[in-house]
Amino acid sequence: MNDWHGIFDQNVLVPPHPQRARQPLRESTAFQCVLKWLDGPLIKQGVLEVLSEVGCHLRVSLFDVTYRHFFGRTLKTTVRPAEQLSRQPSRIVFNEPLYFHTSLNHPNIVAVVEVVTEGRKRDGTLQALSCGFGILRIFSSKPESPTSASQDKRLRLYHGTPRALLHPRLQDPIEQNKHLTLIESCSLQYTLRPHPLLEPAFHLLPENLLVSGLQQIPGLLPAHGETGDALRKPRLQKSVTWYLDDLFFTLYPSLEKFEEELLELLISDHFQEGASPQDGGTLEILERRLCVGVHNGLGFVQRPQVVVLLPEMEVALTRSASFSRKVGSSSKASSGNQALVLRSRLRLPEMVCHPAFAIVFQLEYVFNSPSGVDGNAASLTSLSSLACMHLVRWAIWNPLLEASSGRVTLPLQGGIQPNPSHCLVYKVPPASMSSEEVKQVESGTVQFQYSLSPEGLLDTSTGHDSGPKAEQRPSRKPSTSPSSPPVPLPQALTTPQDSPVGPGLSLSQLAASPQPQAQRRSATRSSSQRLGSEPSLAQAELPLQGRISHLEADLSQTSSVLAMSVAEQLRELPFTPVHAPVIVGAQTRSSGSKPSRASLVLLQSSGFPEILDANKQPAEAVNPADPVKFNPQKEESDCLQSNEIVLQFLAFSRVSQGRWGLPWPKTVRFTFQFYRFPPTTTPRLQLVELDGTGKTSLGPLSHLLVLIEKDGSYDAGSPGFQLKYLVDPGFLKPGEQRWFTHYLAVQTLQIDVWDGDSLLLVGSAAVQMKHLLRQGRPAVQVSHELEVVATEYEQDTMVVSGDVTGFGSVKPIGVHTVVTGRLHLTLANVGRLCEQRVRDCSLLPPSRSRVISNDGASRFEGGSLLMRGGPRPVKNVVQAQKLADVDTELAALLFTHTQQGHKGPRGAGREGDAVRRRKLERMRSVRLQESGAELGGPRTSVAAQQSVRAQHTRDLQVIAAYRERTKAESITSALSLSITTRHTLYATLGTAEFFEFALRNPHNMQHTVTIEMDNPELSLILDSQEWRYFKEAANLHTPVEEDMFHLQGGLAPQLFLRPRETAHIPFKYQTFSVGQPASSQASAELRSEKGADAESPLKSSTMPTKHAKVLFRASGGKPIAVLCLTVEPQPHVVDQVFRFYHPELTFLKKAIRLPPWHTLPGAPVGRPGEDPPIHVRCSDPNVVCETQDVGPGEPRDVFLKVASGPSPESKDFFVTIYADRWLATPIQIWQVHLHSLQRVDVSCVTGQRTRLSLVLRGTQAVRNVRAFTSHPQELTTDPKGVFVLPPHGVQDLHVSVRPCRAGSRFVHLNLVDVDYHQLVASWLVCLSCRTPLISKAFEITLAAGDGKGANKRITYTNPYPSRRTYHLHSDHPELLQFKEDSFQVAGGETYTIGLRFAPSQRTGEEEVLIYINDHEDKNEETFCVKVMYQ
Repeated sequence: MNDWHGIFDQNVLVPPHPQRARQPLRESTAFQCVLKWLDGPLIKQGVLEVLSEVGCHLRVSLFDVTYRHFFGRTLKTTVRPAEQLSRQPSRIVFNEPLYFHTSLNHPNIVAVVEVVTEGRKRDGTLQALSCGFGILRIFSSKPESPTSASQDKRLRLYHGTPRALLHPRLQDPIEQNKHLTLIESCSLQYTLRPHPLLEPAFHLLPENLLVSGLQQIPGLLPAHGETGDALRKPRLQKSVTWYLDDLFFTLYPSLEKFEEELLELLISDHFQEGASPQDGGTLEILERRLCVGVHNGLGFVQRPQVVVLLPEMEVALTRSASFSRKVGSSSKASSGNQALVLRSRLRLPEMVCHPAFAIVFQLEYVFNSPSGVDGNAASLTSLSSLACMHLVRWAIWNPLLEASSGRVTLPLQGGIQPNPSHCLVYKVPPASMSSEEVKQVESGTVQFQYSLSPEGLLDTSTGHDSGPKAEQRPSRKPSTSPSSPPVPLPQALTTPQDSPVGPGLSLSQLAASPQPQAQRRSATRSSSQRLGSEPSLAQAELPLQGRISHLEADLSQTSSVLAMSVAEQLRELPFTPVHAPVIVGAQTRSSGSKPSRASLVLLQSSGFPEILDANKQPAEAVNPADPVKFNPQKEESDCLQSNEIVLQFLAFSRVSQGRWGLPWPKTVRFTFQFYRFPPTTTPRLQLVELDGTGKTSLGPLSHLLVLIEKDGSYDAGSPGFQLKYLVDPGFLKPGEQRWFTHYLAVQTLQIDVWDGDSLLLVGSAAVQMKHLLRQGRPAVQVSHELEVVATEYEQDTMVVSGDVTGFGSVKPIGVHTVVTGRLHLTLANVGRLCEQRVRDCSLLPPSRSRVISNDGASRFEGGSLLMRGGPRPVKNVVQAQKLADVDTELAALLFTHTQQGHKGPRGAGREGDAVRRRKLERMRSVRLQESGAELGGPRTSVAAQQSVRAQHTRDLQVIAAYRERTKAESITSALSLSITTRHTLYATLGTAEFFEFALRNPHNMQHTVTIEMDNPELSLILDSQEWRYFKEAANLHTPVEEDMFHLQGGLAPQLFLRPRETAHIPFKYQTFSVGQPASSQASAELRSEKGADAESPLKSSTMPTKHAKVLFRASGGKPIAVLCLTVEPQPHVVDQVFRFYHPELTFLKKAIRLPPWHTLPGAPVGRPGEDPPIHVRCSDPNVVCETQDVGPGEPRDVFLKVASGPSPESKDFFVTIYADRWLATPIQIWQVHLHSLQRVDVSCVTGQRTRLSLVLRGTQAVRNVRAFTSHPQELTTDPKGVFVLPPHGVQDLHVSVRPCRAGSRFVHLNLVDVDYHQLVASWLVCLSCRTPLISKAFEITLAAGDGKGANKRITYTNPYPSRRTYHLHSDHPELLQFKEDSFQVAGGETYTIGLRFAPSQRTGEEEVLIYINDHEDKNEETFCVKVMYQ
């Protein structure tokens, strides 16, 4: 069914309800709905016994709940056999996608899914039975919420058929109606989500048409594969432009007779409708119009073009003699048979070479009846208001696919048969009409010429084809047409020769309804071209109901210029940027295990300090493999409220499978951050090898850690390094104890290991701290053996087709993780008694409380107006205090006489110490008076006493003036305490802290309360669904109100309160910024060793306390309540740490792949395949962080785009990932370190040395520096050792690169000050290596597992006439060794090279390359040896 008639007959649409058409138009939204499977015993066993060949299919229809109206077209899915229903559980799998787009964005527009069973009776007839139906909600009730989710959903099914929805008793919400009965244990699994990729194909699919993804759509290319989904990523067929010329409509028996009969019938209908004869007798034809459009069987591809037809005699009067002869020769011989002709050419650029694409011609007549009784013509406005239009004839033409030009004659159609406009058409006159001439009428014909080239139009001839099939004729010569470029006119108002006389706009255009708002922009752009000969691009984009435009002859010389000046906008193709994703979980997340017994023996005998509890007893050892039972109440009730956290770094062992060529460090240092203490960088620790452990590679312990002193020496007799963190009530803030225990229970401590000499990252380790929970025990300790993991990222390269997986994603490439060592670490928690008294628990704020009330909050207690608000005492007694003792500003004013001799400015710090200095001054005066009394009062100077009295008098005057000035402010501040409520929040990064404020109206009158907030991180919850979500999560049972707040533009939200009413105001505090970097591990390698302080953990963190204030103002602007929030930031959990090294001043673009949904913590159990939508946020607003929606089961990637700074700057930020739409609690928090390095690009050949130079610039002082590299076997520097870098000097650092393997990768190069262990410069060497040409190939077979190698020989002939020196290298030095690394051979002679192949314990094959280089280390030849271990 690829022809036009078959597709048109099968896709007739029912329009929406007329009330919906009156609503303002919106943009159409595309959807994809995948009907997956049907679960449950829907089909009765009796049906299976009566019917044979039983199958099941689904029928989907659109339904308007408001008007109880089905519209669109019912889609029927593929029939699936029902034999599989005998299994338990029964399931019918469809997996059929359907697509549609609609502009009816309303919650009451739903899709109705009906389950239908069909089978054959005994007589062979087909019978269909309805088994139930479901209501699929497309749009949400809130416009700001997402229209649909991408996860799988289950559709509940009801008994009966969808016809029940037409019953008037079924009101919305239908799902809760008592007349609907659910089918037990039956549901339909489906997925519904927006499908923006369908938007480029909107012109091929009518609105509200449900189509299957397996259905072929005319105008779309078929999908790849036999059973592909062509609408998942639609691809448009190439369009061609058709030109139509010399259009003639012939109506029989003549144009006059036809129009006379038409007017008589319309007047007769007018009389039957009750109109007076005076009104009906004046009916007249205003214009004859032709609508031409391209139709693909489903609908018009673009808005049909509307042109005006004129009788040929009227055209002949206004045109030249040549055109008159053309008209006369192409019409019938009878002079009374006029034709309707078109004066211009038609251009159809939207045609596609497809059998279903056809050109539709529709002949319309516009009638008008003047409203005046006297018969005078009415005004233009009244004429346009009374204009009516009728479709009288239509025709359709299917061009042949191989046709290029020709002439066509088509019969016109009419009557009651379906037509593309779906409207009534003037009937074909029957044979019983009164007129004799009308008895022999035909429907009429349309004749025209067509061509694919604007210059290839046929010249007019004397004959026409009698059928719709076009006659193919060669073109003689280009004919002059109205669309050809016009001849320059002498005057701007001169009319072209072929143009008619009269107005350019018709009455029907003036009577057209105004455009919808969505179309005004396109109409404005095309307004300058409505009189042109070709439709503009903007007109082609308008829908069918848009304004009418006319394609008439050119009326000005600039019309063609304007048509060509419209620039076509490039169409964006569906394209997803491809990044090689980084897999989460394969990075720095190391695995730990308990130490082996052999390791414990070595650690026990090495002399590490023992960890003792408060009673000097050894701390209880805990097995790290045992589960932890966490009881928060037991931790809070512990009498030992002080926790001393001890970290002991014991040993660092090398692993045999370490990274090839990685230099084993001599010294190391560790960086980490514990809780909210400052980031810690340990001093350099020496790796001291244990005696006897280096003899075997399987030793459990290889190197101990020993602290290096300031002078560079170390004492091997006192191994290990220990750090202590004291967490006591003096350190913790009120109510923070439970947060600290929660931190220990869930947090993972990330430890970075650095080379102490080269400042290169050795790797990272992670250890869980849940075993530090004492649970009432005096002390606990746990020993870990942690894997130190190093991650290498190769350069971003183009992804080839082989890297694309089955579902369109990219495999993780360019990422390598290697275990570089094992860290032996002991963690301990020692409980100690508090040195200071713990504050009363009643003073602690209720951190778990979700409801804050202002009823009876802080009241004014009387007493001093300058007294700070606090808890009300038991007795209403206030002790008087001196103003100078409680006000620092006044104390500074009273102390000025002692500073008269000071000429410098008075600093703010001096004001803070004014109270203390004043007390000292008073004490000095008292002592002077006492000493004066002892020595004798009469001897005291009278002048001194008078001076003191004068000073006191001036002080009293200053106090009085100060009190008068601050009285109003102090009274207002004291009175505001009665309406002020204070609350403390403990917030973590990315987590939304939800609470409600119970606002009470204290007055006996109603108020409109305005809510003002001064912190952007504090927000009101305006969505009732979001409010309900947070209440359910907090288990809060206060009421939820719909449309609680009034919002107007950018003004503050308002709330209406009745007299003495209390309303719960929902708030949410959420921060995505961390202020100061939470961890400076990235810059730890830049620190000086002399600046490292082992006692720094004892200092407190600088996490700033934040404040937020909410002011509730009544109608008059006076506050009725004040909420003051104190936000204490808490450390957050870091689930993953990423460290990237990137060239400076460029953009880092990375895709990080999320782990499977069911493996994430907090994911619901038992819901496979229901992946929720993922949302991401970043702590740095300058970092672009986003994710894209994918199909079910496909991996999800988080895309990062970060701008790197200048070298050696580093940037740290956090990425929070959410699985809920309200961003309540993150499921993952990532910490990302970006190091900016100077980039050096090197293109080289494996096995061959490439040399380059780097410029070193001296600093302000003389430095002893040394260059270190991450791959010393491949990159070397000159000078090799320590050299002097003069101040402000320029020096070259010579670099030699000889890579061992092909590919692209990074090599790090650091220049380090060896005296202060500071980083002077750093480079990122980007290697692009290719394999040299192989001149010879060999093969050798060795026995695997016997422990014996093999000695072989190969020969090499010197091709030069002189003696040469050659050097030998291999890309696998662990498998192949040379007898001599270099040799000399005379010219033309042959040398035998001795090879030694190492044994292997495993079977397999390996290709070993042998590089023969000259004296400059340039590659002369390369041999390949294929080694097979069997």
